[in-house]
Amino acid sequence: MKTLIDRQFDFMGKRWVAFAISGLLILASLVSLLLQGLNLGLDFTGGTLVEVRYAVAPSLDAVRQTLEGAEFRDVSVQTFGATNEVLIRLQQAFDPEVGNRVVELLREGGDRVDLVRAEFVGAQVGDQLRDQSGMGLLVALGIVMLYVAFRFQYKFAIGALLALIHDVIVVVGAFSLFQWEFDLTVLAALLAVIGYSLNDTIVVYDRIRESIRKSRIDDMPAIFNEAINLTLSRTLATSGTTLLVLIALLLLGGDMIQNFSIALIFGIVVGTFSSIYVAAALLLSVRLQREDLIPAKKEDPEAEELP
Repeated sequence: MKTLIDRQFDFMGKRWVAFAISGLLILASLVSLLLQGLNLGLDFTGGTLVEVRYAVAPSLDAVRQTLEGAEFRDVSVQTFGATNEVLIRLQQAFDPEVGNRVVELLREGGDRVDLVRAEFVGAQVGDQLRDQSGMGLLVALGIVMLYVAFRFQYKFAIGALLALIHDVIVVVGAFSLFQWEFDLTVLAALLAVIGYSLNDTIVVYDRIRESIRKSRIDDMPAIFNEAINLTLSRTLATSGTTLLVLIALLLLGGDMIQNFSIALIFGIVVGTFSSIYVAAALLLSVRLQREDLIPAKKEDPEAEELP
């Protein structure tokens, strides 16, 4: 019986199915972004942060219900560090007494609660963070394209860039579709996804380039299949071990890094898919040929004139 490592998969033969799946994911993501938008966190929208410390770890749902019952809007409650320390996010204008009001409300349930801090994140700061983060993503993608074009060839750069854009759109679309909070930790995860997916794509591209140079045939889909199958075990092992760590962070890391973990999990899955299918298959769409990597030798006219 052949193992997964020994078995040869026809990835390029199924590339149109993969393109259809990617197209549907991108379409769903764009529609969700247009209709629902992102559930932006206080880092981008502005609002009030209140940190309190309980004597005994409280029920986060009970804290949220208490504050919503007092007509606080868009309440987000999560543990911060220890289980008895709670971070409350309120999307409202800052009031110097808001911290004391929150503590008084929470003490009405008989719990011993102390105020640690109450801070305001201005909307102007949120606008600057949003603009700078968007510019950071564009700069990162531009540098990636230049790097791949310099290391390989411009057709490789097109494939890598489109694959990375695909990954970013799908991950952001998932946060829009499920209305998970999008904050700076998720943005950091997106940049990490770009780096991870690029690394995976470079490994596949490097093997494709090597296979093209060594192969004696001109059947590009067959060459690509061979190259991807040679890197498949490495790709799955890397993605699998990374996912195990991220799942552990999601389950045990607490609410502060929950969205960060979710973004990375989605990014690793989508990035692995795009490295195998999207990035490699796009090289066929842009008609990569052996001559792009191995220029034909020019004939020496002087040698032809010799008797």
